[in-house]
Amino acid sequence: MELALLVNLLAAGVRSGTPILFATIGEIFSERAGVLNLGVEGMMLMGAMTAYGVAYGTGNPWLGVLAAMGIGGLLALLHAFVTVTLRADQVVSGLALTFLGTGLSAVLGAPLVEIRSAPRLPNFRIPFLADIPVLGPIFFDHNVVVYIGFLLIPLAWFYIYRTRPGLELRALGEYPAAADTLGINVIRQRYFYVILGGALAGLAGASLSLAITPLWVEGMTAGAGWIAVGLVIFAGWDPVRGAMGAYLFGAIRRLPLDAQNLTFFLKNPTLGYFMNMLPYLFTIIVLVISSREAMRRRAGAPAALGVPYVREERGA
Repeated sequence: MELALLVNLLAAGVRSGTPILFATIGEIFSERAGVLNLGVEGMMLMGAMTAYGVAYGTGNPWLGVLAAMGIGGLLALLHAFVTVTLRADQVVSGLALTFLGTGLSAVLGAPLVEIRSAPRLPNFRIPFLADIPVLGPIFFDHNVVVYIGFLLIPLAWFYIYRTRPGLELRALGEYPAAADTLGINVIRQRYFYVILGGALAGLAGASLSLAITPLWVEGMTAGAGWIAVGLVIFAGWDPVRGAMGAYLFGAIRRLPLDAQNLTFFLKNPTLGYFMNMLPYLFTIIVLVISSREAMRRRAGAPAALGVPYVREERGA
């Protein structure tokens, strides 16, 4: 009984953690380039709403995914223009983006709330591997977006740490003036990675509304975007550690539901509410601690994170 509960919990954690994974890796790319984007929650909501609406209108969920990535990238482009070109405060711009995405998704998605017939992304049970005891149900019997997440983890790690473009990406966030002297276009590269992060946040929203929870309701991300921002710091800006954190948070968010049949939970009905609070409490603590410059340095934050690049000042 306990083993079956554990397997179900871990499998649900992998499923539920996949949207957080996409958003976390997208934010890692953006912050590695030196641009903090607190608009992840808004981009996820717009991605979820757009994906569901396009999938319903066209009958093709993959078009919904592409549309979600497009709208996420478009919102991130707005953030990049405000912060990279206009050099505005990145925290203020990101918060404004969250408010914009939350409000727009609520208004534009209102007609979609009653719709329950939009096509969803397919599930795929990998033959033979899914039959492996314990590991099979946890890793090899999921929706296709989960496998996309599995592939994204090593690709992101290899790109950041083992390729020349990845080296340039790290230079953007650590010492953009030095990158500029080597011929790297800092402005263009920062635009690219911010937009890439937005597209992955849109993908996170699409995976939520078309696969993990196949419907659209206002505010359905329930703070997942903020959890992703906190996980970037918790993971030390590393995709592999970010993935582990995303799946762990997915399991923690699912635990109160799966544990309802346990006698201990039945005798302590308020415990479920407490456990639902834990991911958000952790996120708040991480964000508060990371607001101190010394702690950010110790955690391995890019040195130029949040600092607008002014080419005329590179020699200062």
